[in-house]
Amino acid sequence: MTVEVCVKAAVGHPDTLGDCPFSQRVLLTLEEKKVPYEMKLIDVSNKPEWFLKINPEGKVPVFNSGDGKWIADSDVITQIIEEKYPTPSLVTPPEYSSVGSKIFSTFIAFLKSKDASDGTEKALLDELQALEEHLKAHGPYINGENVSAADLSLGPKLFHLQVSLEHFKGWKIPETLTGVHAYTEALFSRESFAKTKPAKEHLIAGWAPKVNP
Repeated sequence: MTVEVCVKAAVGHPDTLGDCPFSQRVLLTLEEKKVPYEMKLIDVSNKPEWFLKINPEGKVPVFNSGDGKWIADSDVITQIIEEKYPTPSLVTPPEYSSVGSKIFSTFIAFLKSKDASDGTEKALLDELQALEEHLKAHGPYINGENVSAADLSLGPKLFHLQVSLEHFKGWKIPETLTGVHAYTEALFSRESFAKTKPAKEHLIAGWAPKVNP
């Protein structure tokens, strides 16, 4: 049975891979484990009836390991993939599993902020500094020499951060955070990442309504 995964299509381009970091996380996991899969693109503004039948909540990604059962939530999906395809292992040790976990929420708050003095930029910088310190001590990846599940979760979010903050705010990750820069370069240059990332213009189009509602 074929592994299937439903992911977000690009805004206004239903036949092109879209800008969902949670969808990319699942695709990255499959790519890193060399698991063949069939990708189905979902236009989230016009969800097909067959998709809503298998997934009434209408969220992406959803995953079918070949047994006919559709599973939602990237946390659950990636755990199932790890259990079913244990080699190569992408398990992140529990003590490192939350590294960088607050970066995405602080990034969104800063991206949407219209008040330069509201503390959202500092909150994001604090989280990036914490990542920097972890990578300096344990890098180059979150769990050392080898990429793991935590990287595949954080990487797409850092790509969204990098592209959208530069576009909408002219903001870049400070050059002083050399560990973070080396980390993003290493992740973004992986074959799996290049194959599953959204085009920058589609990522920007996806964030535009949230930045300027």
